[in-house]
Amino acid sequence: MKLPEEGSLLRIFIGESDSCKGKALYEQIVLKARELNLAGATVTRGIMGYGASSRMHSAKLLKLSEDLPVVVEIVDTEENLNKIIPFLDEAVSEGLITREKVKVVKYRHGGK
Repeated sequence: MKLPEEGSLLRIFIGESDSCKGKALYEQIVLKARELNLAGATVTRGIMGYGASSRMHSAKLLKLSEDLPVVVEIVDTEENLNKIIPFLDEAVSEGLITREKVKVVKYRHGGK
């Protein structure tokens, strides 16, 4: 797959304990992105954060350490990212979804 120089970044902020169809929501998002042949997805686990409820989530607080912030980032063309939006509308009940334009510097894999 080749990405144009001008792409889009979709960023989904959710909680680690959020689920969808019996699996972690972040996992379901990545699987859906792969199913839709999107260029790639990365999940990052945060060590501290809060969202719309203002409830603090931190690795320091033992009780809340099971629901740390998670960010899923997907880069592709805007047209391709539009394919996953209906799934996200249904699956993400709490969180934040953002989109921004990005400049793709390099997108390659080591295989021949």
